[in-house]
Amino acid sequence: MNTAKIVRLVAVLFAIVAALVAIPQEAVIIAVLGLVGGYFVEEDRRVPYMVLALTLSLVHGALGPIPGIGNYLTDILGSVSSLINAGACTVIVMQIVDRLKP
Repeated sequence: MNTAKIVRLVAVLFAIVAALVAIPQEAVIIAVLGLVGGYFVEEDRRVPYMVLALTLSLVHGALGPIPGIGNYLTDILGSVSSLINAGACTVIVMQIVDRLKP
């Protein structure tokens, strides 16, 4: 298992746990994990990653009406959405840097 997979796995697991359990400073930790995880997005996967970020932002609340588990699913997808959006910020910066390189 390479570093990128480990970072992604730890980040997603933390986002899921943070959605279910109150963790101090969870938003900051999710943001940092997302920023680091965004660094490991391969160049050919940047556009699909950005589409994922936009899509998750739009639909993460759609499962709320499901009785019993809807609120938990919404919280989990909201945390993962925050994680992916933080990574998208890194992807945007990396894309700008790549375009400015001679």
